[in-house]
Amino acid sequence: MSSPCDPHYAPAGDVSAALMLVDSRLKAVYDGRTEVDPEQRELDEQFTASLGPTGAQDLLDGVCTIIFMYMKWLRAACEGHDKDVIAYIVPNLVTTMRGMPRSIRPEAVPTMAGLVVAAGTGLSPSLWRQQYGDWTREEMNALEATAFLLAEVINRIADDHDFATRLITNALSSADAY
Repeated sequence: MSSPCDPHYAPAGDVSAALMLVDSRLKAVYDGRTEVDPEQRELDEQFTASLGPTGAQDLLDGVCTIIFMYMKWLRAACEGHDKDVIAYIVPNLVTTMRGMPRSIRPEAVPTMAGLVVAAGTGLSPSLWRQQYGDWTREEMNALEATAFLLAEVINRIADDHDFATRLITNALSSADAY
């Protein structure tokens, strides 16, 4: 039986713009810039505001698509080592996010854990989240952090700072071929 949260029904969104935000954050951290750069944050907010309502929704859907793709890769990697992706990823994600109270509100953490569990079980994170109403402003940093943290886990597993970004760009390139 098909689920209403089946990824087949989900909009992909603006994966390229979402990847640009995640990749820029990864590069900043790898360059040792761990504090939030107010100028970069302002540029990100201006970029997001310039998208308008439909563009912003496309960006949200794009981030959810990236989360789904990262979890799909992590699920395959975990299964190759007889590990459960949910048990491997979610506790560390929750612990890390709870340790970031200045940028991630505590009430957003369960939603992000739910997104990751949905993606880890093969459901669309954006359709799963849609069941609970509109995104809140408090969830935006948490959503970005979720995609970033998953990318960072993938990069550590692959021992390659660009692997998670290439994973998505290769998938986009393959999709363009069709």
